[in-house]
Amino acid sequence: MMRSLFSGVSGLKVHQTRMDVIGNNISNVNTIGFKSSSVTFSDVFYQTTQSSSGPNAATGTTGRNAMQIGLGSNVASITSSIGTTGASQRTDNPFDVMIEGEGFFIVNYGGTNYFTKAGSFGVDAYGTLCTAAGAQVMGWQVDPMDPTKTVADMVSPLNIMSPENLYANPEATTAAYVSGNIDSKDTQIAYNATGKMVNLSFFDNMGHSYKADIRVRQTADEGTNVYAVDVIDIKDEKGKSIFVIEEVDEDGNVTYDASGITRITFGDAQYNATVDQTTGNVTLTATESVLLTFNGSNGAFVSIGDGDTDSSNDSVALTIVADAGGANPFRPIDVNFSKVTMYSNSGNSSLEANKGSLAGIGAGKQVGNMTGISIDASGKIYGKYDNGDSRLLGQIAVASFSNPAGLEAIGNSMFAATQNSGDFDGIGQDPTQGGGSLTTGVLEMSNVDLSAQFTDMITTQRGFQANSRIITTSDTLLEELINLKR
Repeated sequence: MMRSLFSGVSGLKVHQTRMDVIGNNISNVNTIGFKSSSVTFSDVFYQTTQSSSGPNAATGTTGRNAMQIGLGSNVASITSSIGTTGASQRTDNPFDVMIEGEGFFIVNYGGTNYFTKAGSFGVDAYGTLCTAAGAQVMGWQVDPMDPTKTVADMVSPLNIMSPENLYANPEATTAAYVSGNIDSKDTQIAYNATGKMVNLSFFDNMGHSYKADIRVRQTADEGTNVYAVDVIDIKDEKGKSIFVIEEVDEDGNVTYDASGITRITFGDAQYNATVDQTTGNVTLTATESVLLTFNGSNGAFVSIGDGDTDSSNDSVALTIVADAGGANPFRPIDVNFSKVTMYSNSGNSSLEANKGSLAGIGAGKQVGNMTGISIDASGKIYGKYDNGDSRLLGQIAVASFSNPAGLEAIGNSMFAATQNSGDFDGIGQDPTQGGGSLTTGVLEMSNVDLSAQFTDMITTQRGFQANSRIITTSDTLLEELINLKR
């Protein structure tokens, strides 16, 4: 009779534990990345009142089974359903990431690596990708030898918005092309006329913007299918000539002088700059003009250069030369003219200069300010810049375990590796390994199934209720036994 009392007590304990687990599951029904747990019971300790015996032909007796009385129940396991993925919650936040697969995000908290399914990330004051709990998101850094790839090495914090990542380096323009049409009947391009002006924009090594004023007009004695192409001036982003420096004395008088750049070359033509110290006007004097030649019979482009029709040059180089010892932030620019034609167009000509080659390279860039962050399916993080640049900043790595259910929950949606989960090698793996991927703008919700939890709650309540009846009934039996003396 006393055994039934303690069996009932053990039943109450295990059902209370199960209720505690159910309560924790339901309380985390809206916790991102939460994994629900389930409880299983086992019987414990049996008192054997009679051992089993086998049949005995000599005595004519049969075998008998053992007689055992159980002493209650125990909690066999509390298992987390880590392998079950929760539903997806769309947030459209670029820092919210969901793992499609069995991997875990690697985070570092207090110098120790932990693992989580909760991909709600942000950036701290130092530009480090982190969780809401303050753990650093770990991953791989950019390969210093190849900025388009990352190095799969020991994971480290992803400092994606560090000061050096907030800006994209400028690039000097190295190629350009002129397109359009020249009408030989256009009076504006006749010899000694104003000429057709083309503004060629370009960048130097520091990202400063400039415009080269290029004039196109017919030559004096080469015919109507040959045009002289001359550089008239080069101006900075404020519209001031790069060949002039302005000086103001104590009385406010303004004078002008030549800058450190006094000459340029355009193809085979060499230009020297002279500056009027009173007005600041610049005059570029060339040894010769670059000649743009067309086929006089069909208007097709022939060459650009010295006018030799046997030559098939498509482009000429514009080079800005600094004085000896002076800093020169400019790079030679290959200017292509092969897309210019000489067709009739009602006496009007239209020419346009474009940065970059016909293949779309060499346009150069100004300094770029970061405008956004994006994360692709493989976890690679890219910075977007207002100069059109896109730069790889790092890659989120994930960890996988042979027995994910063996991980130990430590709170804040984080898990720690244990002896039964398998070890973390410190490097991790690409999120796409094994068919997985990352989805941005989406979070993994809790995998708690409320219908299952409420069903378990009902059976747990009934089990607790039945075990309490064992105790009260046993107590009644003891009371009857005590009343025998009356």
